[in-house]
Amino acid sequence: MAPFQPTLNAVLNAIAATLLVLGWLQIRKGNEVGHRRFMVGALTVTSLFLISYLIYHWRVGSVPYPFEDWTRIVYFVILVPHVLLAALQVPFILLAVWRAIRKEFDLHKKITRWLWPVWMFVSVTGVLIYLMLYRPF
Repeated sequence: MAPFQPTLNAVLNAIAATLLVLGWLQIRKGNEVGHRRFMVGALTVTSLFLISYLIYHWRVGSVPYPFEDWTRIVYFVILVPHVLLAALQVPFILLAVWRAIRKEFDLHKKITRWLWPVWMFVSVTGVLIYLMLYRPF
């Protein structure tokens, strides 16, 4: 059985990915209010994830991958870009939010055109990493 906090983190990642998709659908429909609500939700859930993740790893340290088979390579192929992009996305998320708050939507759109797929990748691969690390098949 997986510890509670990694399960919580995976659920938060899944919720963030869902909110990101819903926010994207809303802006595609021209619903700026709905878009804002879903994206604020994604930002909130992602922030809660980050707090929970940092607390967990501060307490337990690094968690090694438990298998020495072919899945280890797959795990690291997913993990390395996940970690790099997760760290890189934070300032861009803050910048995108800042641009939206200032109603600089052209600049907001230029940032989020690249940021949204990165944020999705990080959220979805966070769930995959959890499944591989704590719920191996």
